[in-house]
Amino acid sequence: MILTIWRHGTAAEGENDRLRELTDSGRDDVGFGSQRFHEACIASNIPHPHTILHSPLVRSCQTAEIIAAAFTHASVRALQALQPGNKPVAVDESVARFIDFQMQQQHIVLVSHQPLVSHLVEHYLGDVRSVPFLTPGGLVSLSLDVLAPLCGRLLFWALPPEYEAGA
Repeated sequence: MILTIWRHGTAAEGENDRLRELTDSGRDDVGFGSQRFHEACIASNIPHPHTILHSPLVRSCQTAEIIAAAFTHASVRALQALQPGNKPVAVDESVARFIDFQMQQQHIVLVSHQPLVSHLVEHYLGDVRSVPFLTPGGLVSLSLDVLAPLCGRLLFWALPPEYEAGA
């Protein structure tokens, strides 16, 4: 299974954190990042995402919609476990419901917030130093045999504004 962890794009300030929207530059970054991510999947022979799961907060919903525009066959759903303050184990339990064991190669994208995105990287890789800090719009793609701690292998990461895939 391929799992991509994607931090939402840059969001505007606001009194209600749940309602903060992406800025124009946040939208542009994620749009460009989605194109580059599409290209990186092809270049790395990685299947395109079939499921995009996101935090229910507005900026994550908007980020997921932009990503989905580059992968029109992918289903998009809000997932409570991807809200700020949750733990990786809660994410594992929730994401497990979306794994299709009949599908040979599957790719799930998780759109969430700091610090959860960094905790997820550490949860699956065990070493966050192999991936730079995920700035808004940043992503990391992992290969996992099972959705469990320390079972991930780094495929690549990319950060705005260039989204040059690193490994």
